[in-house]
Amino acid sequence: MRDVIVIGAGGGGPVVAKELAAHGLDVLVLEAGPRHLRPEREWRHLENDANNPVSGYFRWGPADRAKSEWLRETPQNCFVWQLSGVGGTTQHYYGNCPRAVPGVFHGYRGRDRSRYDRAHEFPFSYKTLVPYYEWVEHTLPVQTAAMGTKEEVFLHGASKLGIPVQKTKDALHAAYRPQENAILQPHGTAGKTAERNKLVFPKARGCTFCGYCFQGCFEPRHAPRNLFAKRSTDNSYVPMALTADAWSKHGKRITLIPDAFATKIGTTTVGGKTVANSVTWRVGKTGETFTEEAKVIVMSGGTTENPRLWLNSGLPNPNDWVGRGYTDHYFDWLIGVMPRYTGSSKGPGSSARVDFPGHGGLENVGLPPALQAFSATFSDGGINDVYLNGHPKMHGVDGNGRRVGNLLKQLTHDVDRLLNVLVITDDDVEAQNRVTLSQDLPADENGAVPKIEFHYRQRTARTLRNREYLARKALALLKHAGAKQVYRLNWPPLILHVQSTMRMGASPSNSVLDRSCEARFVKRLFIADNSALPNSLGGPNPTLTNQALSTRTAETIFRRYFGGHDYVRNGHPVQSIDHRVTRAVLKRKL
Repeated sequence: MRDVIVIGAGGGGPVVAKELAAHGLDVLVLEAGPRHLRPEREWRHLENDANNPVSGYFRWGPADRAKSEWLRETPQNCFVWQLSGVGGTTQHYYGNCPRAVPGVFHGYRGRDRSRYDRAHEFPFSYKTLVPYYEWVEHTLPVQTAAMGTKEEVFLHGASKLGIPVQKTKDALHAAYRPQENAILQPHGTAGKTAERNKLVFPKARGCTFCGYCFQGCFEPRHAPRNLFAKRSTDNSYVPMALTADAWSKHGKRITLIPDAFATKIGTTTVGGKTVANSVTWRVGKTGETFTEEAKVIVMSGGTTENPRLWLNSGLPNPNDWVGRGYTDHYFDWLIGVMPRYTGSSKGPGSSARVDFPGHGGLENVGLPPALQAFSATFSDGGINDVYLNGHPKMHGVDGNGRRVGNLLKQLTHDVDRLLNVLVITDDDVEAQNRVTLSQDLPADENGAVPKIEFHYRQRTARTLRNREYLARKALALLKHAGAKQVYRLNWPPLILHVQSTMRMGASPSNSVLDRSCEARFVKRLFIADNSALPNSLGGPNPTLTNQALSTRTAETIFRRYFGGHDYVRNGHPVQSIDHRVTRAVLKRKL
């Protein structure tokens, strides 16, 4: 019997695995997708090869790219951009690591308290989570993002909005700043040249400003895996987890099995309560199935797959909140055509932001050509003002909706003269947005497939106001930055920043997890990923908060079921073996 089985090696699972393995527990990690051991050989900067959702190496699908992607039913206009594989969706994320807005936590007493989704707040205070934020920020590490030309142009526009520079990690008021991100700062020749023979380790260290974050980070070339610039979990927490047993006094170790799709969580009954005790998984290559028992099970399969696995396992759902509350930050996108070079395709994908607590935020996003074209054609508002599909027409822009044909060519002929602003809305948790099991698509080899029901036309009035408020701020920023034309896309749901389908909460009536992220209706079953988040965080990117909460969950598991001690005492992290592991792994060539 294992101590712990972790299902999923994306943004949250490796955090729990690393923390528990460092304390000597026997941890098995199952990942449905592949493990890319040699990214320099397996990945390329070609955008379609990486990001095609059907055949790309970054897709929701099996390790064998000759096989079809795994099905989801999506009955509305949306785009699900989630990945399988060790590292999960962090493999193509931009490393943005802002903290959640304090207003979304219990006990917040600010004058703008009513601006937030109070019905679905965190069931503890912001102060409670700060030590875990600090723990993750130390571990990854999280640093102030490296700046380039696009960031300079973006921040200049932001400085004209009448708001100050943000000088702390706590988003307490409207302000602008460089991102806090999990990308190693450039050193040596990195960031100073485009000559490939000079951008090799150890001449170059950290971010080389290649501009291809979305295709996976394998820079600088020839660097050991744990020193790749972007701290996706396959480059950070996974190497730490796999070496944590070297620091364990008990000699136990972690086992990572890729190509292992979990199909059932087994349970037993103890004292009249349902208790999780096993996991069954299917090996993609052979079709064989295996079952192992464990003292604790941690679900980290993501906002879509966790509800699917729960429902396919027949686990109890008495309040019908499993799969509900699918929030997505209701993105929008504005593009400014600038009179001069912006370097939009160079450097980290997103290194500057503006926060408007109570509404959401804005981010600068740089893209290479094909993804830039995708951004300009992804719309729910028709073709450049021909029809708006129910969306309000925004005055002051040079077009609403997608750009096509010659208009698209004109817009994207030089992507390094564009400036993109991503609108990240503080979205309300809504029960009708949910994951269920499809009744129309046939089951695949892993069981009944998920249906993502996203009734985005029924957003709350607050969410809709937030989105329009932020779009107007984005337009103003672009104009202040010097844009000659501005286009608003009116994006449909982009299923990228998603959370809350297995939400934690104070009330048993509208949550799946208690305040410790243990399932209310199944003991010894925890959830550690974005699906556990109780709301949309006020708009900030969810990965850091997911990882901070997962660290807290690992502490709970260690203390509650294995007689361990707290990671945090009196509001401060306890120095322990974990930080020695972190420092050692960052120094070693794995």
